[in-house]
Amino acid sequence: MARFMNDLFTVVQQQFTRRFETDPVFVRSPGRVNLIGEHTDYNEGFVLPAAIDKHLIFGIAPNRRTNARVYAVDMDQSYVFHTSNGAYEASDLGWPNYLIGVVQQLTTAEIDIPGFDCVFGGDIPIGAGLSSSAALEGGLLWGLQEIFDLDLSPLDRAKVGQTAENEFVGVQCGIMDQFANVFGKDARVIKLDCRSLDFEYYPFEREDLRIVLCDTQVRRSLATSEYNIRRRQCEQGVQLLQQYQDGIQSLRDVSLPLLRKHQDELDPVVYRRCEYVIQENNRVEQACEHLEQEDYPAFGRQMWASHAGLRDQYEVSSQELDYLVDIASDIDGVYGSRMMGAGFGGCTINLIEAEALEDFSAMVKQRYADKYGKPALVYVSTIQAGASVVHQSQLSGA
Repeated sequence: MARFMNDLFTVVQQQFTRRFETDPVFVRSPGRVNLIGEHTDYNEGFVLPAAIDKHLIFGIAPNRRTNARVYAVDMDQSYVFHTSNGAYEASDLGWPNYLIGVVQQLTTAEIDIPGFDCVFGGDIPIGAGLSSSAALEGGLLWGLQEIFDLDLSPLDRAKVGQTAENEFVGVQCGIMDQFANVFGKDARVIKLDCRSLDFEYYPFEREDLRIVLCDTQVRRSLATSEYNIRRRQCEQGVQLLQQYQDGIQSLRDVSLPLLRKHQDELDPVVYRRCEYVIQENNRVEQACEHLEQEDYPAFGRQMWASHAGLRDQYEVSSQELDYLVDIASDIDGVYGSRMMGAGFGGCTINLIEAEALEDFSAMVKQRYADKYGKPALVYVSTIQAGASVVHQSQLSGA
């Protein structure tokens, strides 16, 4: 386990001891990348995510009270909320709402949650598209399951996290982020059918390739972005097309020929949104075939095409994201690059040859800083397992 994990564990442990009286359970809860399949999850389509080696570490313990006392290390902020009286109010701080929403969903399901103490901190950049929100939800759920012996399956935890974000935070996300947080495996990506929740693992083990994230340092809040607008636009397209073909529940059920046949009846913006989603679903299917064949250049071509669709049809990119993709296109050894996440800021994800990493990093940082007066942060990510309990013995050799 990386030295950083050991250091982070120590920080969370020290902060917990300083504030509370008991010995906590520790949970590691990772961020995620999505190699391809963006804005398809809430359209009941396909995605290809993986958990990565950027994490939150939670320390959590029962406190024999009726409230939760929570401390966020990275923000140096504390928050207290009641766990069992049903009066769940949103916090202006923002981050507590993901935790409150989880507790609300559990109590709505008639699962009693006594008071608890919690400290968490990590290295997942907030707002960068690496799903720090699902890491918050997933980490808390694992911790609550451990300390209160809850009877929750992995799928239960993913669904509770998603519903908390939908209903309490107000972001109409799909289940991809929470699913990757729960079901991630070392050196495996997950092809997830967001309708049935059936999934398959695909190997991603090439030692000569790297997954590299380039962070624009442009931050956006999903709840205040146009994320929910895009979802409504897709639903508008579905409503019209349902008049012409039985069995259409979402864009997952719409073929490109059917969409194009009725293009003139759709608002041009709605048409572009729908066309992108259908094409992106097809790209995920093709990308998985490329993984099976170990054809990474072909996989990369799907990534370039995905970004073009996100930029031109779905219109959720930004000039900073586009510029990072343009830089990547000029560098030898880059197989593919695209924006990742909801958009309007955050990161690009890049698939590159390991020997090109040094030149790639240097060129991205220099050219981005020259244009925008600030560096683009570059992270090399490793695909790792999903959320889990961390025992101190696991860290002793780190």
